[in-house]
Amino acid sequence: MPNTLDKSYVQNGPWRDGVFQGKVVFVTGGAGTICRVQAEAMVLLGAKAAIIGRNVEKTKKAAAEIAELGDSADCVLGIGGVDVREVADMKRAVEQTVAAFGRIDYVIAGAAGNFLADMTNLSSRAFKTVLDIDLVGSYNTVKATLSELAKNKGAVLFVSATLHYTGTPLQAHVSAAKAGVDALSNVLAVELGPLGIRCNCIAPGLIGGTEGVDRLSGGLPVTDAVKKIPLQRPGLTKDIADGTVYLFSPAASYTTGTILVVDGGAWHLGNLMGTHFPETLKRKQSVLKSKF
Repeated sequence: MPNTLDKSYVQNGPWRDGVFQGKVVFVTGGAGTICRVQAEAMVLLGAKAAIIGRNVEKTKKAAAEIAELGDSADCVLGIGGVDVREVADMKRAVEQTVAAFGRIDYVIAGAAGNFLADMTNLSSRAFKTVLDIDLVGSYNTVKATLSELAKNKGAVLFVSATLHYTGTPLQAHVSAAKAGVDALSNVLAVELGPLGIRCNCIAPGLIGGTEGVDRLSGGLPVTDAVKKIPLQRPGLTKDIADGTVYLFSPAASYTTGTILVVDGGAWHLGNLMGTHFPETLKRKQSVLKSKF
């Protein structure tokens, strides 16, 4: 499958084999492009993983495929039919994970929703839905896993974005949600620090071949967009995996309340739509102007 890892990630990479042996990671949105590769990296380095998602079939399939990277077929648990907006669903997912693996050490709060919409075409209901999934869902995820995190002095990684660093058009809903995720992480880093729990964010930029970039580009080629990235290449899912491993590893034991931006320096240049996908923006804006 494209954009996934294999065992060469450990063989050719900088990370110590087995660094997460005996640990368990709980991943919401684990069947998606970004969160899946985060889970893969953790499993390749010895962790067991619980993959949490709404779509039962997709979640089970992703879990089975990720398990092929681990030491045994039962090192990954797929828990479908879970809506991060529902507290009862999250509680059930945590109970199943602890029943299967005995503990939870790391949490990746990555369930998210996104689409392109200007304000005239973005209903209040749609706006609220994205905030509920991205922000409230992140809160529910930490709330449900808190006792396990405290018991094991664990760590949380929120999957954020760079959209809200500038006024990114067509992304009011996601920008508001991710700004809230950043703030939530900062507050929890302070509140939960005395319990030994670390909370950080990872903020992916243009990561090639992902669902997010496909949506933001409006189906247009990203070749021109890549030329505007300071490092002159699209991000790889491996780049997100590496950032994830670092923030969960002992190397980051004194790192909490931070946002690790993985975007090749692109966020310094302005909003993503205006700078990297201007044609998509022009198309949407022409429709908007025609209404007034």
